[in-house]
Amino acid sequence: MRFVWALTGMLLLTIGTTALLGAAALGLLTGHADPGGAFTARFETVQTPGHAVVVTDLDALVRREVPFAGGGQSRLRLDVRTPDGPAFVGLAPAEETRRWLAGAPHAVVQRMALARGPLPVRLEQVTPAEGAPPTVPAVPAAQTFWVRAGTGVLEWSPDDLAGQRLSLVLMRTDGQADLALDLRAELRAGWIAPATWGSLTGGMLLVILAALVLLRPVRPREVVFVVEPDQVPVLAGRLGVSSLGGLGAPPQPGPRPLAVRQLVSVAGAMPATPRIAAAIAPVPRPETLADLPAPQHPLRPPAPPR
Repeated sequence: MRFVWALTGMLLLTIGTTALLGAAALGLLTGHADPGGAFTARFETVQTPGHAVVVTDLDALVRREVPFAGGGQSRLRLDVRTPDGPAFVGLAPAEETRRWLAGAPHAVVQRMALARGPLPVRLEQVTPAEGAPPTVPAVPAAQTFWVRAGTGVLEWSPDDLAGQRLSLVLMRTDGQADLALDLRAELRAGWIAPATWGSLTGGMLLVILAALVLLRPVRPREVVFVVEPDQVPVLAGRLGVSSLGGLGAPPQPGPRPLAVRQLVSVAGAMPATPRIAAAIAPVPRPETLADLPAPQHPLRPPAPPR
C-alpha cells in the first residue's frame, strides 16, 4: 500500500510540474503580444512577375505553420498593400481558383516560417503550359465565386475554414502583372489567457496534493504473534507480564504498589547451629590387582559384603 501511495504522489507531482511549465511557456508567449492582446507580424516583400499570389489551401498552411492559431476563439487579419494602394484579397474554392488562373502566370506560396524580424515566404512561379498563350485574368472583384473578399484587409476565423479547401488570392485591383505586395498579419488568440490561468491553477493544486500524499504520516505496522496454547505462559514470562491479555492495556490509575523488599544481614552474628567439619579419610591404595574390588555387572544385583 505504501508503494501505491508513493507512485500516486509521484504521478501527481509530474503532472503538476508539467502544467506549471506549460503555464510559464504561455506566459512568455503572451509577453510578445501588444497591449491589445494581438500578435502582429510583418512578412518580407512578396514579388512576382505574374498576376497573382495564391495560397492553394489556406487552412492547411495555417495549421502547419501556425498551429497555436487553430484553437477556438482565434481571429486572423491580413493587411495587403501594393505600391499603388490596397490590393485585392479573396477566398475562393481551390478548383475555381485553379481554373480561373490556369492561363495566367502567377506564384504559389509553398512555405512561410516563424522567425525574428520579417517572416520569410517561399514562392513557386507557375507559368502556362508550353504553346499556350498567357492570358490576363479579368478584374477579380467582378467574379462571383468568392466566398469572402475585401480590398486591402481580410479577416476570418480558422474555425470558419475547418474542413474546407479554400485558396487565398492576392492581386492588384485591376488584375495587372508585375506584382509586389507588402503583407502584415495579426492574430488574436482568445484561448491563451484562459489556458494560462487554468494551467497555473491546476498545476499548483496538483503539486500541493502530491506533497500531501508524499508527506502523509505513516501508520506503524501491527505485529501479530501466533503461538501454541502451551507456549503462552512462556511468552508471557519472557515479556514480563502475568498474561498476554494484559499487553497494550492502559495503566491503572492510582499509585503504583511498591515492590516488597527483604533486608538480609551481611555482617550479622553467626548462626547458633554449630558447623560440623567433614573429615576425608584417605583411601588405601591396593598393592596388587587381586586387591581391587570385583566389578559389578549393571544387570546383576550387587554382591553381598564379605
